[in-house]
Amino acid sequence: MDHMEHELKKEFQLERMILFSDAVFAIAITLLILEIKVPELRENISDNSLLHALGQLFPKFLGFIISFWVIGLYWTIHHAIFGFVVNYNRKLLWLNLAFLLTIVTMPFSTGFYSEYSGSVLFEKQLKVPMIFYVTNICATGILNFLLWNYISNPANKLAQKIPGGGFIQLAKARSLIVPLAFLLMLPVAYFIKVNYAVFMPSFIPFYMAITKKYFAKKYKTKNRPVHHN
Repeated sequence: MDHMEHELKKEFQLERMILFSDAVFAIAITLLILEIKVPELRENISDNSLLHALGQLFPKFLGFIISFWVIGLYWTIHHAIFGFVVNYNRKLLWLNLAFLLTIVTMPFSTGFYSEYSGSVLFEKQLKVPMIFYVTNICATGILNFLLWNYISNPANKLAQKIPGGGFIQLAKARSLIVPLAFLLMLPVAYFIKVNYAVFMPSFIPFYMAITKKYFAKKYKTKNRPVHHN
């Protein structure tokens, strides 16, 4: 009975951590849209003036869509990671909390980047907002990598039934693709043009597909039976 009570308590504590994480993701992804304010026109209100005002908000909507996608992506990854977790310890709690810290700061970094790196301000070559935003994304990706690394380590006895065939290696590699893609924005912004830097994250699906294909080929070759003459 004591063993059963212990297992139930452990399962309950794990459930608390996962529910708390889901709540953080939900709040962060909701706060993103709150950074975009409805245009307030006091005079000469017309369809054209409203369309112009909406056009001025385009950079903010673009930042919202990108960050919504990034947070949603990391939520699905977090869901996948904790699908294997059957135990926890203090280090996992703090590592998960550090990861969530980067998630809750994303609405602010998105708003800061969108506000001061809009299409009008591209001409001024403002790079500090981009650096701040990219740093946030990179921190999220690195901590996501550390979560995969810590949870999948058999010595920590935290997970069960993790697939083989390079599953963890692929997961770790893909967790670094997003921050690396965003990191490419900085050299492009500094050495080429800020306008082009914003397109770097659009290559993420391509990088993901290439990485998946590489690992599929690598582990298919590794698992191929050897035929002796």
